[in-house]
Amino acid sequence: MSSSRAATLFSRPLLTGLSLAAALALTACSTSAPSTVADSSTATVRSSSGVQSVARLEATKGSKVSGAVQFIPLAEGGVRVQGRVEGLAPNSEHGFHIHEKGDCSSGDGLSAGGHFNPTQQAHGRLNGSQPHHLGDLPSLDADTQGVATIDFVSKSITLDKGSSGILGRALIVHNAPDDYTTQPTGNSGARLACAVIERGA
Repeated sequence: MSSSRAATLFSRPLLTGLSLAAALALTACSTSAPSTVADSSTATVRSSSGVQSVARLEATKGSKVSGAVQFIPLAEGGVRVQGRVEGLAPNSEHGFHIHEKGDCSSGDGLSAGGHFNPTQQAHGRLNGSQPHHLGDLPSLDADTQGVATIDFVSKSITLDKGSSGILGRALIVHNAPDDYTTQPTGNSGARLACAVIERGA
């Protein structure tokens, strides 16, 4: 599948949960690079029969960032996160987090609250070797066209409304890179896009 067709699939604003899942699967198959397992070096990327979830990112005031992200439960536990974010500055890096409140009603994204952190850990990298918020995700790396492709696995989160569940919470793209040091935000700057993580169709 060509990259231009993958871009067309993700530019449609009203994808259903099923068509979005299909688009993400096709996009993932079009690259030869292996998936990043961000929270476990031994995780196998194998989808379970569980219900998937989706977040459709919409730009905050003054931003042009948008995208779609799919959350896919894995048979051995954990969640595969796949998607595409557009409208970023070319060759830029952006903090990317799950926030505690599923509320994108404010123009600046601040209604989503702080990072999702039910275990009260310090902010850090999602790599299994240091404490981190459950909402800490790998930063987005935009290409020369300002597009970031997402494909990694987190063993920390679940797709429900339990203590580690992200369903109904917000997904945020930030303006600046995450330094993974500054507490509790990573000094990631303003919020460029916000989405509520919803159960897929």
